[in-house]
Amino acid sequence: MRPPLTSPSPPASVPAPEHRLAATYSAVPSHEWHALLRDLAASDASLPVAFALLPFLHRHRLCFPLDLLLSSLLHSLSVSGRLLPHSLLLSFPPSLSDPPSPLLLNSLLAASAAASRPAVALRLLSLLREHDFLPDLASYSHLLASLLNTRDPPDAALLERLLGDLRESRLEPDAPLFSDLISAFARAALPDAALELLASAQAIGLTPRSNAVTALISALGSAGRVAEAEALFLEFFLAGEIKPLTRAYNALLKGYVRIGSLKNAEQVLDEMSQCGVAPDEATYSLLVDAYTRAGRWESARILLKEMEADGVKPSSYVFSRILAGFRDRGDWQKAFAVLREMQASGVRPDRHFYNVMIDTFGKYNCLGHAMDAFDRMREEGIEPDVVTWNTLIDAHCKGGRHDRAMELFEEMRESNCPPGTTTYNIMINLLGEQERWEGVEAMLSEMKEQGLVPNIITYTTLVDVYGRSGRYKEAIDCIEAMKADGLKPSPTMYHALVNAYAQRGLADHALNVVKAMKADGLEVSILVLNSLINAFGEDRRVVEAFSVLQFMKENGLRPDVITYTTLMKALIRVEQFDKVPVIYEEMITSGCAPDRKARAMLRSALRYMKHMRVA
Repeated sequence: MRPPLTSPSPPASVPAPEHRLAATYSAVPSHEWHALLRDLAASDASLPVAFALLPFLHRHRLCFPLDLLLSSLLHSLSVSGRLLPHSLLLSFPPSLSDPPSPLLLNSLLAASAAASRPAVALRLLSLLREHDFLPDLASYSHLLASLLNTRDPPDAALLERLLGDLRESRLEPDAPLFSDLISAFARAALPDAALELLASAQAIGLTPRSNAVTALISALGSAGRVAEAEALFLEFFLAGEIKPLTRAYNALLKGYVRIGSLKNAEQVLDEMSQCGVAPDEATYSLLVDAYTRAGRWESARILLKEMEADGVKPSSYVFSRILAGFRDRGDWQKAFAVLREMQASGVRPDRHFYNVMIDTFGKYNCLGHAMDAFDRMREEGIEPDVVTWNTLIDAHCKGGRHDRAMELFEEMRESNCPPGTTTYNIMINLLGEQERWEGVEAMLSEMKEQGLVPNIITYTTLVDVYGRSGRYKEAIDCIEAMKADGLKPSPTMYHALVNAYAQRGLADHALNVVKAMKADGLEVSILVLNSLINAFGEDRRVVEAFSVLQFMKENGLRPDVITYTTLMKALIRVEQFDKVPVIYEEMITSGCAPDRKARAMLRSALRYMKHMRVA
């Protein structure tokens, strides 16, 4: 039976002094108490006083029902973008609202969403179900808002969990909720799921908002699926009743830039001009990015001049895209030329530009230059954000400067920028590589205490570091804990565990992981099968290694150069040198170009064969 929705009756016995105090306030109208609570909630310093006053008002029925008061107070917090501190919520005695009403839980969920706290919002959604309340569409809208209002893309596993919960509740999404779902899956780089949701909406006569369609076009373009992006653009904008805005054109342009189609990218700019749609800074940024990636630095400079002539002053972001293009092509030295061009144009570097510059230097292990850029941005009064700190810490981790990475993490803690999920993932990986297991557990606990939800990358990192260190039980426990949380392990996670077993020659364990992967409905990739071949090879079980090759062929999976190289290594391990040239020949015949390692394997086998003939 569903619990009552009203708060319980106040206790019969109350101390006499409190009774007398309450009597003196009995004439105060309810709206005055409401105004007082709202004023107290306006400041973090007086917020605890507001919540301490609630039980008193409730016990003596001086104001509205308690859940209504709490909901009103939480609404005031959400409007100002603030969230009720978790510690304060947990300190409420159960007698205040036992069980909590759906009104209260939905108000908390809305406040969590407004403050971009998806972990708290997810817990509140679970509480609704635990108390046998049926979540409404607003609950899901609030939760999606919390996922969409963050800088990072939504976590794919969380979205799938949320969508599964929505379907289980048998609620029929409306057009706004469909739009939010499409946008969320598109931002999470899951265009197929977003396309499926779009088809579901259209099947019941709903048209998603244009921003959702734009997000989907952008996701398809980012995935290189430009033909589908074009078709969607044509269906909704050019052939439909919706006039395409600049953002829609930019989403299509992004796809052309992604596949390096400069001609089509330039045609988008021409079409915008013909349709009377003004290009904005993002439009020019994408084209500048395309020219830079193609090595046409002079064309990019000419476009910057055209941009200024059209009254669109290039911002720091445009120059950051130029810098990113050079970074991705390996021309990190041109960072200084970009900075000079920027200064000549009278544009001041912003936080994003410095983040790209730090990342550029970090990727090429120029940590001194990275720190110089970091110091310079702070000297210019630009506060580092979570991306800045993550980039800098990660660069020092990858550069082997582990102690300095820990120091930077401590500096970040002491700054006004709290670590995010990505930060903790970086630190868990760092501590795991050093086999500092107590530190790994402490970092994971701290992450959860901050209201951050471990994501796929967190669990994959844990499985990887535990597996590589031979702590297989902990690695498997992570996978089970992830499943218990309703998250689906990724192929990358299983591959990390198979590879860990392979390094130790534990072929049977590796095979069991592959079987578990298939049982979870995941496709076994070439990467996983190559690691399984390696596991059999390290275990000197050549027949089973070749049976994996046969499995690949029978299931339409094309062996790659790593497949054949790993098989050659397995043959050399068991001294079957004469079979190595046969595998090498098969590799060439199948269309795989031998790499340096494959050629080294062949030379090694031929050398052993020659030595054996001489002996």
